[in-house]
Amino acid sequence: MSGLVLACGNAADSLTAATAAANGVRIETVPSRPGKKDVDPLLDDTVVVVAGTDADLAAVVLRLLRKDLLPSTVVGFVPTERNSAVASLWGLPTDPAKALDLALTGADRPVPLVRDDVGGVLVGRGVIAPVRGIGYCDDTVALRGEARSIEVNAGEAGLVVTVTRGRFRRTRTTFEGRAFQLGCDPVVPVSDGVAHPRSMERWTWYRHTQDLRLVRSGR
Repeated sequence: MSGLVLACGNAADSLTAATAAANGVRIETVPSRPGKKDVDPLLDDTVVVVAGTDADLAAVVLRLLRKDLLPSTVVGFVPTERNSAVASLWGLPTDPAKALDLALTGADRPVPLVRDDVGGVLVGRGVIAPVRGIGYCDDTVALRGEARSIEVNAGEAGLVVTVTRGRFRRTRTTFEGRAFQLGCDPVVPVSDGVAHPRSMERWTWYRHTQDLRLVRSGR
């Protein structure tokens, strides 16, 4: 398979250059959470493999979204963190060699892409904690009052919302839908491990109209 491997931050240390070369791909080193100037000039392949953290993957996917390349681009992922939410969600290997082999030789099976209302994307896990307010998953009340945390991630139907309550005896309630909207006391949302730069009183995560063509199965 021909294509491009974006090694984000120190991810190049986890890759086997010989494996990539044998599959006809090129490796480009970019910064952690690469931006427009780092990614856009390189997006000339229909297969892009991101080696890095969930936040690195989100940064690259955002550029694909901005350039309207989601429908035409197959995305592979080589997680550099064992606790990758993306790997856990979609059953991807966390061993770099196995993950790279799957990314280069596997088949894409589209997954929902989650966006927020401030221009970002969520590929793994979003967290808001602690929180006091009112939240809706589609038309269903998911929160009214206080919660220890709210976690959101992509799911087969769109997104999955898990509300955890209780300081000592915790209870968890799960909702599924296409959107989650929250109005609350000021809180800092965290997307794919990255905190939003300021506190927010309103926040929305919702399913994008186009899916992410993620490589997650062998051919």
